[in-house]
Amino acid sequence: MVVMACMGIAACLHQPPISPEELIVGNGKGNGGNNNTGVPCDSSLVYFNQQVLPILVSNCAVPGCHNLPTDDNDWLQITSYTSLMNSGIVQDGELMEVLTEDDPDDIMPRPPADPLNPDEIALIALWIQQGAQDLNCDSYAGGCDTTDVTYAADIQPLVALKCQGCHSGGSPQGGLNFTAWSALNTVAMDGRLEGALNHQTGYAAMPPNGGWLPQCEIDMISVWIQQGAPQN
Repeated sequence: MVVMACMGIAACLHQPPISPEELIVGNGKGNGGNNNTGVPCDSSLVYFNQQVLPILVSNCAVPGCHNLPTDDNDWLQITSYTSLMNSGIVQDGELMEVLTEDDPDDIMPRPPADPLNPDEIALIALWIQQGAQDLNCDSYAGGCDTTDVTYAADIQPLVALKCQGCHSGGSPQGGLNFTAWSALNTVAMDGRLEGALNHQTGYAAMPPNGGWLPQCEIDMISVWIQQGAPQN
């Protein structure tokens, strides 16, 4: 079995998949999607670039895991559609096998890292059922609305999808657990969050692997920070 060193595991896939639009977050630069296609997202389809890739990058392609192919991770890189499909783990069923493994000895990642949640696993399963296509859409085809940005409706779902793979669990990257608003508020107010998202000199660029969040999502986070990064 391929050693998925940083891939989260959940017990079984008995829950019905959530509707795909619930996990569509953005498009634009880097990990949020390849390009602004102008094609609106179809809620009946799972889009690799907007929905699947952010989950994989956040949970699997963190530094030291599957961000680069090495002898320690079976030469498995999971940073793009091409690298994932070239590995063969989607086609031969190994990806879903490790995602639904219930043997404690094979659970990845090892505790204290958090596993993927059932909704994320269900979404990946649905993507495979739909043919594991390299689909891309524009969540902001109708324009980028930065009015009335709130933590609950906008920021928290975005952070959960794009950041919490690294920044959660018992040993979160950088000691920052973004499942808590207080930790996110701290880095928002001291400038680290915007510095990282805008890849400014002196800050660790986020997301990792040279990617960018879509510009609309960066703008929404900036507006929220300007409001004082409230828990609203």
